[in-house]
Order: sequence, then C-alpha cells, then structure tokens
Amino acid sequence: MRTDQILTRLERVFARLDREPERPAHLQTPQMSRHRVVLLGSTLAFYLAIVVAVLTTSWLVRLDWQIMFFRPYEQWPQVHAFLDYLVVLGQRGPTAVMVAAWLGWRCWRQHTLRPLITLGVALLLLNVTVGSVKLGLGRLGPHYATEIGSAELFAGGDIFPSGHTANAVVTWGILAYLASTVVTRRVLSVVSAVVSLSVGATTVYLGTHWVSDVLLGWSAGLLILLALPWFEPLIARAEAYVFDVRERLRRRAETGRMPAPVVSALTPLLSAGGKWQLRPAADAAPGAGASEGQVPQPVTATVAAAATPSGTTTVTVHSPTARPAVHPAGRPHVIRSERTPVTPAGSRRPAHTERAAARGAAARPVAGG
Repeated sequence: MRTDQILTRLERVFARLDREPERPAHLQTPQMSRHRVVLLGSTLAFYLAIVVAVLTTSWLVRLDWQIMFFRPYEQWPQVHAFLDYLVVLGQRGPTAVMVAAWLGWRCWRQHTLRPLITLGVALLLLNVTVGSVKLGLGRLGPHYATEIGSAELFAGGDIFPSGHTANAVVTWGILAYLASTVVTRRVLSVVSAVVSLSVGATTVYLGTHWVSDVLLGWSAGLLILLALPWFEPLIARAEAYVFDVRERLRRRAETGRMPAPVVSALTPLLSAGGKWQLRPAADAAPGAGASEGQVPQPVTATVAAAATPSGTTTVTVHSPTARPAVHPAGRPHVIRSERTPVTPAGSRRPAHTERAAARGAAARPVAGG
C-alpha cells in the first residue's frame, strides 16, 4: 500500500472522528464515588497484607509450598491441554490486540478516542506498578525454588505478583469500565472476574506461580481499575491534544496553494486530505507573449506530480500554448463564463468592415428592385 493511500485512509478516519459524538444519553464517565474509594482502600490494604505476609515468611508461604508439593498438574492431567490454551487469555500481547480491536470499533462508532486512550493508560499503569514490584522483590517461581519453606525473595526472579493474573484483570476489566449501560457493565464485570480468576488458578495448576503471586496479581489489577477515574482528566487532555496536533499538521500541509480558479479545477486532488501543494509552471508565467486585446485560445493543460523531500506532493500545471489576455488599465478582468449574455441587437462590439462587405456581396436581390 502506497503512502498516499495510507494517508487518505487516515484522513477518512479522522474525518469521522471530527463529527459530534453519538454516545448514548445515559453514558457517563465513571466517577470516584465514596463506594469506589472504600473499595480502593480495602484492596490496597489487602495488597499490603499479602506483601507483608510473604516478606515475613508467614503461613501464606507455607501454603505456597504445600500446593507446590501437591502438584495439581499431576492430579488432573486430563485438563492440562485445555488449560494451556486458557492461560493465553492472560498474556499481554494476544489480549491487548483483541481488546484494542474491539475498542477501536467503539471509537469508530462513538466518534471519540477515549476507549483506546483509556486502554493505553491502564496498560501503562500496569507495566509501571507490577513491573517495579516484580523487579524489586525478585522472587523465584516454584520450578526454580532452591530452599524448602523459603519465600525465595531477592533472588533475581520476576513472578511476584503474577503478571498473567494482573493483565487479565486489567485487560478484560477495561471492557466493563467502558461499558455503555449499567446492565452491560454488570455483565462484563462478571465475565472479566471469571476470566481473571480462571487465569490465576490456571497458573497455580501449571506450577508457574505461587498462590500468593496470584492473590497479589488480582489485587494489583483491581487497584488499577479502581484508580482509573482519577486519570479521566488526563485522558481527556490527551484526546484533545491528538486532535490539536492533527489540526496543526493539516493547516501546515494546506499552505502554499494556488489561487482559487486552479484549486477549483483540481478539487479531486485537493480533497485527498490536504497533502497537495500547487505551483504554476515556469512556461506559464503571466503576460508571456500576450498582446493587448488578444483573446486567449483554448488549450489542453497537463498536470504532473512530483514528490518533494518534505514529504508533500507538488503538482505542476503546464500550459504550453496558453497566453492570458492583457486588459487596459481601469477595466476589471471578467471571466468569459461570468459575462452577462447579450443579444445580437444589443451587442456593443465594433462592426467589422470586411465581414459587412462579404455579407453585402452575397445578399440576394430584392424582387421588384
């Protein structure tokens, strides 16, 4: 696909987004209500309690080792193949692509960039918060444990909290966060909860995570979803900034066009997104070879397009035989198509003697004369 075709399609997308939003009347941006603040504080307390329990090698660490020795993947091997595919719902790449495709369609329908920007902000928060804790605590997984009963912290690992679990909570929970109706939001909340719980339990079954990893992953993802209303002003400013940058680029690309007659003649080219720059050819300079009172003859103009180093396309109009008419000073130039038509009887053109003589010679004699 050529660059001009890609730019044309992007211009169509932004042209649709320029329209007034067609959101449902009852669609509201989630606010940081008192209920949400209480739930956020409870989840944060649960998060800190898990971290303290692992740091102090409490009963939670002993539970981790007991389930690891139980080896669930050996107890129920018949579901191993299915769970290998189910755990993909928590991987960052596939889930982000699927959810971004759906939210992209939402952007197209509602004429806004908010769904995709919200997803980007949530994934950025997920990478920063979960990634920093992973690298800071450095916990090893069950398959790489070195000392029985130990928390395996600060050993160069990166599994605490569970990234699969936190990603499942955020990626699928963002659909419920951006739902259009209350009923849809509730249904999607249940679906995202089931998916995230299943992904977390699957990682414990496969032996890739401790139970405490999954618990911390659930709370980490839920904290991000609960805190998103605080980032709504930032999301709104980011959307406005994208459209502002796009408008400045469009105005910059539309500078340097030719006068209105040429622009109107090349409207099909100019409507491709404002990426054409027009300039007159050197051999079509005004006044070249014209004499006073001479009427220009119709010519066939050719248009040539050439790419410039700045990325725009320069269209050159060649008129090899066109000679514009020169009018006396004080008389405005009127395009022939704009002149008021006159009847032969009221015409003010000067009489041509040679034409009058020819008509007199060819006239028929009048009878009786």
